[in-house]
Amino acid sequence: MLKQGIRMNKKQITMVTIALMLGNVMSGLDGTIINTAIPAIVAALHGIQFMGWIVAIFLLGMSISIPIWTKVGEKITNKRAFEISLVLFVVGSTLQGIAPNIIFFLCSRFIMGIGAGGMGSLPYIIAGYVFKNIKTRTKVLGYLTASWNGAAILGPLIGGWLIDAFSWHWVFYINIPIGLLAIIICLVYYKPVTPEKTPVFDIPGASLLVVSLLLFLMGVQLVGLTANWIVISLIIVSVVFIILFFIRETHAENPIIPISLFKNKNLDGDFLLFAFTWGAFIAVNTYLPMWAQALLGLSALLGGMTLIPNSIVEIIASQSVAAIQEKMTTFMLVLLGIIAMLISSGGLYLADLHTPIQFLTFIGAFSGIGVGFIFVALQLKVQLDAGLKNMATATSTSYLIRILAQTVMAAVYGVIMNLNLASGVHTHPGITMTMMNKLSDAKSARLLPQSLVPTMRSIFHSGIKEIMLVSVILLVIALVLNCYFNFGKKQKKLQ
Repeated sequence: MLKQGIRMNKKQITMVTIALMLGNVMSGLDGTIINTAIPAIVAALHGIQFMGWIVAIFLLGMSISIPIWTKVGEKITNKRAFEISLVLFVVGSTLQGIAPNIIFFLCSRFIMGIGAGGMGSLPYIIAGYVFKNIKTRTKVLGYLTASWNGAAILGPLIGGWLIDAFSWHWVFYINIPIGLLAIIICLVYYKPVTPEKTPVFDIPGASLLVVSLLLFLMGVQLVGLTANWIVISLIIVSVVFIILFFIRETHAENPIIPISLFKNKNLDGDFLLFAFTWGAFIAVNTYLPMWAQALLGLSALLGGMTLIPNSIVEIIASQSVAAIQEKMTTFMLVLLGIIAMLISSGGLYLADLHTPIQFLTFIGAFSGIGVGFIFVALQLKVQLDAGLKNMATATSTSYLIRILAQTVMAAVYGVIMNLNLASGVHTHPGITMTMMNKLSDAKSARLLPQSLVPTMRSIFHSGIKEIMLVSVILLVIALVLNCYFNFGKKQKKLQ
């Protein structure tokens, strides 16, 4: 139950909206700017073996915190929860900027990911309480989406320019003034809706979820880096904890994730499709800029620009669904999306070391078209399949599943790259892992023995090829799932 706090005036509401948009700007920037910065970070901190974790650890922080932030908001108000999430994001950004080594960097990125979980989920809940008028609320939600998308498009340009002109540290320092401004606005202008009755917070459930995901991803990431029995033990223990989590949630008064959702077959299909397509998508988004810089020797700015067409067509595709969904079933929309993503992953799998960057960028843009189609079509279907009663919970769960899929697959792709690099270094005695670290950044690559660079690029390319092959396999599975769950199904209508 909620009771209304002090009623906000027009100016206060406007300022709160700006604060929410600033949070989305930071999230959008980091979503693409980090992919531009990874080569420079890896080269500077000698962290090529942890390359997959630069993305995975951030997403892990988001994964474990998204369902928890909602409950925290219920406990201490959404205002305070959002302010805390902003603080964590800014602190994490600052610590990444000053990181002396890769382990410190990854820990800082985990903190940033926890903050991002609140910044990604809480604004939409806050909008529901602040804007009672549905038309106004819809408009504000559009502003939030646009601020994220706009920042995502600018991210590669800003990141590339900052890295080339200054250093990779500045892609994190840029968040500090934005975050501080958002925090100050919230403190001054935001008058919260306060809880009338404080719900019970499921601390045991939250703890089991966090531990299970941490152990599982540690196990995946350590493949090839430590003894097999350690890897197997971590994964087995993680499975035990996740089973305990689900047992706990069936009896919890206020569960982190309601288990009843998974008893709906149609929703299960929606969640599985989200998991496989988003797990495939992150391969292109992460490794296309890496390809441009490590394999083609391009600058960070040009490497980042490879993602801009992807972001633009994603916006266009997502906006076009509303116009065509009356004439096309969910099955067809998802099918077209998967085929478009297959063009990207399959095209990058087939591309060789001499493929021009213009063609690679063109191919990569198809994944944006696919994601745009699939997201809108499936998100609407989730809400229809869940019904009005469970719509909010199902929507947040689908978001969590997308993040989890990206988290797991980012770690898996990192392992694939590590195994290929280790094999390449082992079979070429003149090449070391330190040299492979330097290859990932165009600036440091110039200092390498140029006679060895073609061989090193070939090793790197073999890793990316295997990653794209796994992405293709995930998309083929998604094709089968789409046929099983959606083929021949009548289109549901919004009531």
